[in-house]
Amino acid sequence: MPSVLVVEDDPSIRQSLIEVLTEHGYAVRSAADGFGALREVTQSPVDAVVLDLGLPDLDGGDALRMIRGISSVPVLVATARDDEAEIINLLNAGADDYLVKPFSGGQLLARLSAVLRRTSSAPPGGGAAGPAVAAAAEPLRPTIVGELAVDPGARTAYLAGRELRLTRREFDLLAFLAHHTGQVVSKRRLLTEVWREPYVDDQTVDVHLSSLRRKLGERASAPHYLLTVRGVGIKLVAPR
Repeated sequence: MPSVLVVEDDPSIRQSLIEVLTEHGYAVRSAADGFGALREVTQSPVDAVVLDLGLPDLDGGDALRMIRGISSVPVLVATARDDEAEIINLLNAGADDYLVKPFSGGQLLARLSAVLRRTSSAPPGGGAAGPAVAAAAEPLRPTIVGELAVDPGARTAYLAGRELRLTRREFDLLAFLAHHTGQVVSKRRLLTEVWREPYVDDQTVDVHLSSLRRKLGERASAPHYLLTVRGVGIKLVAPR
């Protein structure tokens, strides 16, 4: 039975989340503030955390960073904030996925199930996760595209000799595109083979691609490595 920590300061929302998760077979603990969440993660490891951002003692983003300082437990952020820049910051800070409020119980269950599947090789409590690329049966061999070197086995990526600081999902996305260098890959295929979850929407891919572009030093309007083929998908190419 997977264990989930629900971090939510609103009593009615917290109770609703607990009920939905309990009814679907999760062992649920809860905390009403950031420091309570940190105590729970430290004292008794869980398999996943559902983290609200509007906490009374800590901003949820700060709580996320503090959790990341002590554990690699999967974190699903639940937020009323839909600003793309802030979502990118959360993903860069270590969030595994996010849900924008209001959301249904079905959305929560689908996203949580997907996060747990992607980290299923990790021991309870946030051990190191297995790469989603490996789970998707992609060969673990290094790929070099221009000045970009991607090694799925070592889970490292270098651009012009400088290591890129990528989140787990950003790396999985880049590694998949690198393995299919020069091929146009649709967002639906990325969702199926990288996220491995049909219920995740295209915006999730867009957010990760935007963050990945920034770390590669490019923009969608001036691409170097990530070329968008309008209406079809995205492909990784060597800069001309």
